[in-house]
Amino acid sequence: MTDETDAILSLLPARLKEARRAQGLSLDAVAKLSGVSRSMVSQIERGESSPTIATLWNLTRALQVDFAGLLEDGPSSSIEVLRDADVPSIENRGTGCTIRILSPPEDAGRHEVYELRFTAGGALDSQPHRRGAREHLTVVDGTLTITSGDATDVIGPGDTARYAADVVHRIAADAPARAFLVVQDA
Repeated sequence: MTDETDAILSLLPARLKEARRAQGLSLDAVAKLSGVSRSMVSQIERGESSPTIATLWNLTRALQVDFAGLLEDGPSSSIEVLRDADVPSIENRGTGCTIRILSPPEDAGRHEVYELRFTAGGALDSQPHRRGAREHLTVVDGTLTITSGDATDVIGPGDTARYAADVVHRIAADAPARAFLVVQDA
């Protein structure tokens, strides 16, 4: 191995441990999430074992860290930009509502961010998400009526509504409106 490779690999144990602690995860939790045994995770973090590429891949996925960034020497200073024209959108969910997906695909099912654009009379009807899921809706333009279970409220520009998303819920607009929606799964 080259000196550069040795230097990078010497940083790996500390970076994995740091990533685990930043997520607030125990060794057991990482083992369950990654499929890598607790003892192997511990040995890797102590620098007593060098992980295979497959093991390292499983650990980085479980810890939600960038595989390449974990091995880079020095801090990463990049900005990921998704240009307006490249933002994926969903047109066929709801009536008069366009959903623009702002969060990365790997966050689906955990922490999702959307921009919602409503036409007059538009609505987004949603079935219950996973138990404990919540939504945080912030209106940018217009007025929206939110219904979550039996509760209903109206919010306007700058207002944020936080509500249960593990029940039937609805967002509706009488006039054109725009909002940002964060979905947090339990």
